[in-house]
Amino acid sequence: MEITTIGLDLAKSVYQVHAINGAGEVVVRKTIRRAQVLRFFEWLDPCLVGIEACGTSHYWAREISTFGHEVRLMPPAYVKPYVKRGKTDASDAEAICEAVSRPTMRYVAIKSCEQQAALTVHRTRDLLVKQRTQLVNMIRGLLAEFGIEIRRGITHALSLAERIAAGDSVPQRSPLPSPIRTSSAPDDNLPPGWASRRCSIRAAARNGLGGYRRWATNICVGFSSSA
Repeated sequence: MEITTIGLDLAKSVYQVHAINGAGEVVVRKTIRRAQVLRFFEWLDPCLVGIEACGTSHYWAREISTFGHEVRLMPPAYVKPYVKRGKTDASDAEAICEAVSRPTMRYVAIKSCEQQAALTVHRTRDLLVKQRTQLVNMIRGLLAEFGIEIRRGITHALSLAERIAAGDSVPQRSPLPSPIRTSSAPDDNLPPGWASRRCSIRAAARNGLGGYRRWATNICVGFSSSA
C-alpha cells in the first residue's frame, strides 16, 4: 500500500485519517483512537503528514516525526477553504490532506518541548496577573459601597485588604459588617451551612447552590414577609 500524503484531523479521543497515493487516489479513510495513532504511523513508509495547528498538534508532530515522516502544521484558517462539504471529521481530514500538498501553503514551525515549557510558564503568569487584577477590581468596587476609596495601584489595594483582614481600623464613615471584616466568622444572616468558609464547600456539595442563591436574592430584593 503506497501512501504519499496523509491528512490527520486531531480530536480528544477519536482521530480521522485521510491518505492518498502518488496518483491522488484515496487509499485510507478511517477513524482511529488516540492509542492507535503512533502504531498507525510506525508501520508506514515515510510520507508527508499534514496537521492543523491546534491543541496537542505540536506534540503529535514531534512524535510522528520520529518515524521518519515529514510533518507540516498549518493554520486552520488556511485549511478551511479546502473543505468541500459540511464540516465533519472526514471532510476536515480530506481538506488537510489537500491543503498540505499546495505549493503556496504557509506552515507553522513545530515547537520543541523546551519552547512549549517556556510558553507554559508565560501563559500561567499572564493568567495569574489577570486573576489578580480581577480580584483587586472586585475588592475596589465592593469597598466603594461602604465609602472606602482605594488609591490607584495594586500595592495600595492589597495593603488595605490585608489591614481589613487583620482587623485594623480603616478610614470610613460607617463600620464594616462582620462578613466583610472576616470571612470565617459566623453570621446570623447566612443560611445553615454557609456560616463559615470552611464548611461552605461541603454545604454546596451536599445541598447545592439553591439555598445560597435564594439567600443572595433575598439580600438584593428584601426578605419575604412569609419566609
